Amino acid sequence: MSFPVIDAHQHVWDPRQAEYDWLGPDMAPIDGAMTFAQLAPELRAAGVDATVQVQSADNPEDTALMRDSAAQHPEVVGVVGFAPLDDADGTAATLDSWAGDPLMVGVRNLIHNKPDPDWLLRPEVDAALTVLEQSGLALDVVAVLPRHLELVPILSERHPDLRMVIDHLAKPPIGLDSVQPWRDLLARAAENPLVHGKVSGLYSATSDIGSWTTEAIRPFTDIALELFGSHRLMYGGDWPISILAGGYTRVWNGLRPLFDDWDEGTRRDVLGGTASRFYRLDDDRVAAACARRE
Repeated sequence: MSFPVIDAHQHVWDPRQAEYDWLGPDMAPIDGAMTFAQLAPELRAAGVDATVQVQSADNPEDTALMRDSAAQHPEVVGVVGFAPLDDADGTAATLDSWAGDPLMVGVRNLIHNKPDPDWLLRPEVDAALTVLEQSGLALDVVAVLPRHLELVPILSERHPDLRMVIDHLAKPPIGLDSVQPWRDLLARAAENPLVHGKVSGLYSATSDIGSWTTEAIRPFTDIALELFGSHRLMYGGDWPISILAGGYTRVWNGLRPLFDDWDEGTRRDVLGGTASRFYRLDDDRVAAACARRE
């Protein structure tokens, strides 16, 4: 590519350094330390210059692990960390501790693992989201249930300056019979120009998440482009979760025919430009990551 290619959704973790209560033997291929060094060869082969590493656990140790990964690997150009969004003072203290670090670009909590689907609407969370909104950092929304998508317009009204990105396009019903209610709910969320979407984690919604195909995904990326436009969509490889759905290279090669059908401006947006603008990535860090391909 003639422009920076940025994977806007990549993880690292290590159960020896942080608690990941969702990991276990049923996720055997990824139930252990997953490091950037393991992924790096596949990134290079795909022509991906840089990544944004995204929170995997609701604890500060996971964020510390990502910051350490970024310190070791200049290809990491942003970190979406954890802040305790049920505690406004704790959120403020966390964001204050990140001040001056251009790598810290956003916040995520694992809302899809919480018993209450309306957790983001709780008064204490609302107060913390005000803190986040005022900071200028972004919020990654892990919308898995239809209700999670329904919350996005509510949050848009409550926090009109809060920039949000919907991870994995809110898990569209790939492989199922109907695009509803996903399509209508995504359309409503996309009405706010500050809401973006990630073309990431687009696996089959059937019991076999690895049974997806390029053509099964195509209708959903078409809908996303229609609703958001390329200037509000960004690519994410979702490694190492993607290992469960065939691996990073299979995901990249499965999406590549879709990317190749787009005009260069659309590709430039989705494969790097949108992530750079949305997360306000440091230009020098991105340039340095791209220089490593020379």
